[in-house]
Amino acid sequence: MTFYLVSAVIVFVFSGLLAMAGLGAAFLFVPLFYYMGVPLAEATATALLLNTVSLLFATVNYWRGHLINWRVGLPVLITAVILSPLGARLTPYVNKTLLLGLFAAFLVFAGAMMLFYRPQPRQKPLSRTVEVGAGVGVGSAAGFLGGLLGVGGGNFILPVLNWLGLETKMAAGTTALIVVFSSFSGFLGHATLGGLDPFFISLMAIMAATGSIVGSQLMKTKLSNTQLKRIIGILLWLIAAKMIFDLFK
Repeated sequence: MTFYLVSAVIVFVFSGLLAMAGLGAAFLFVPLFYYMGVPLAEATATALLLNTVSLLFATVNYWRGHLINWRVGLPVLITAVILSPLGARLTPYVNKTLLLGLFAAFLVFAGAMMLFYRPQPRQKPLSRTVEVGAGVGVGSAAGFLGGLLGVGGGNFILPVLNWLGLETKMAAGTTALIVVFSSFSGFLGHATLGGLDPFFISLMAIMAATGSIVGSQLMKTKLSNTQLKRIIGILLWLIAAKMIFDLFK
């Protein structure tokens, strides 16, 4: 019972926190569930489902607030959805130590982007060809790596959308839309491997949805994106440090 209670609180808090930035919290849930005793394959599949549920509610909120750029987001979405199941299917064949090492490296990268990346405003919009090409490239990388590592790929996608010239809140809303579909695609790849606990994932899905609704509303109306990015960046580095320490002890 304590396990379910602690997990529910964690999922509610971090789903809400990361929904503010248009990101799913799968990259936090995978290591947290794993260290709490959930098998890695089940932790990965559950985390991707929670990404889907939480960001589905956040995306509806951002769509109502006109914070989604469909023109830029669709090429990323399509390629991410196509390649996410491929990465998911390869997960069982990757050495667990290597997979967790890749995950730690991903968290270090994501934290650095949150803390230090500051997009520069463009003098003129990019051409449609460049937008599509960049979208296909980032969608391919985010989809495959997201499926492999059990994350939605939002931390790969968000900086590129900033680079393409999207304002921070618009980039966050568009990223949320993409991660809904890439996460669900990756979840389907993992779910076919079996071993999921229906009660656990149902309870966590309810908490993820509730947290996301609260967090996305706060992002639209109350909080500073700069402060939020700093908090998330530090948190990602702390989790990465814990994972690296465990890998080498």
